[in-house]
Amino acid sequence: MKYQLLVLDVDGTLLNDRKEITPYTLATLIKVQQMGIRIVLASGRSTHGLRPVARVLEMDKYNGFILSYNGGQIFNMQTDELLFERRMNPKDIPYIVKQADSRDFAILTYHRDTLITNRADDSHVQEEAARNNMKITEAKDFASFVTFSPCKCMLVSDDSEAMSDLHAKLKKRLSGSLDVFRSEPYFLEIVPPQINKADTLGVLMERLQLVSEAVMAIGDGVCDIGMIQMAGLGIAMGNASETVKRCTDYTTATNEEDGVAKAVEEHIISKIRPADVPLEQMNLRARHALMGNLGIQYTYASEDRVEATMPVDERTRQPFGILHGGATLALAETVAGFGSMILCRPDEIIVGMQVSGNHVSSAREGDTVRAVGTIIHKGRSSHVWNVDVFTSTDKLVSSIRVVNSVLKKK
Repeated sequence: MKYQLLVLDVDGTLLNDRKEITPYTLATLIKVQQMGIRIVLASGRSTHGLRPVARVLEMDKYNGFILSYNGGQIFNMQTDELLFERRMNPKDIPYIVKQADSRDFAILTYHRDTLITNRADDSHVQEEAARNNMKITEAKDFASFVTFSPCKCMLVSDDSEAMSDLHAKLKKRLSGSLDVFRSEPYFLEIVPPQINKADTLGVLMERLQLVSEAVMAIGDGVCDIGMIQMAGLGIAMGNASETVKRCTDYTTATNEEDGVAKAVEEHIISKIRPADVPLEQMNLRARHALMGNLGIQYTYASEDRVEATMPVDERTRQPFGILHGGATLALAETVAGFGSMILCRPDEIIVGMQVSGNHVSSAREGDTVRAVGTIIHKGRSSHVWNVDVFTSTDKLVSSIRVVNSVLKKK
């Protein structure tokens, strides 16, 4: 497959204006992960704030990554391994606090599941805590309270002119030791030097040994421009500013119109052929699901045929040593479900409706059976598969009919 990594900004991109992942977008992103693409959530949010979003996307099952704090950390969601981190020196905090206090700005930082601030009553501070699913701790003496090394600090104010003046001052004063940028009209972010989504994405790509052409990135903000330009295909959301759109290869629909799902369907899913699906990765990722628990392994996939094997052992046999009929039906449904998933269009999802089997002979413990699924009806609303199960000596064990319903995504 051309693309192996899908990099997504979160707020204004993946999430709609109600901070939700729509069912349509969720189904699309689950499918693209099932087809072997790994997702990276690249956001200014904290790691703690991104984890719930990543879990909704099932990134812990599909070996996805969190790129948090605008590049301050990279976590592997499947292993919970910290792959990269860069933090601020706490000795720089007193100077930043002094500048904030002199302008009556709020200041905040993050520590585990807590947002620390000198102004717990500030509406922007409260919104930031809610967005990151964090509790708030108020510390009037912020500089004395923050003795750890934070991933970033943010200054908060609705006074745009004062914010612009301080931005210019800090950018000059802290050059080389810290980076300063505006992420929102009311937020001035201060991060370790050379920390941004693009550079940290480069670290991850190097670790995964991926070239730019294998990466697709989608975003809506100025902070996303670098990573969008680094990717082989950079996409702007329809709600992005003209500045962002001019820096990208393509503009999709808005975050209120499932822009991420539409871009993924057009540029990834619609171009994947059955032969491109990485069966080894599919088998690996299913190891903790029913398929993995029964020892089922995909071995072949095409547009009209899917094959898989299953051992006859303590997981799949009856007490007296022959293959369990229920395990055989599970094998058939696994094969037919995968086949229909490959065949369905980007705007469709597959739901199993009916399975019926004729068991004509037995397979004994120690053998490995092979299921061969062939599609016999591909309709607009249903797929019908015939799945024959054979022993290792090609003796027919069962012949099973599986009906899958084809539904439109909403």
